[in-house]
Amino acid sequence: MIIPVRCFSCGKVVASDYVKFNDRMKDIKSNGREPTSEEISTTLDNLNVHRYCCRRMILSHTDLIDEILPFS
Repeated sequence: MIIPVRCFSCGKVVASDYVKFNDRMKDIKSNGREPTSEEISTTLDNLNVHRYCCRRMILSHTDLIDEILPFS
């Protein structure tokens, strides 16, 4: 639902990187196409997210807060 502040495995702060990553992916999607795996990898490298556990935290997160709010 809400991105965890720290990586579950190593403890690195990933919440701020998730916001930047999400903004860059929205910029790519605004051009009418899906980002390629090379663009995703380059974006994560530029954000200095090199550990696979932190990449997992960012890539596997699904933002469901907007879908749950109407039911509260």
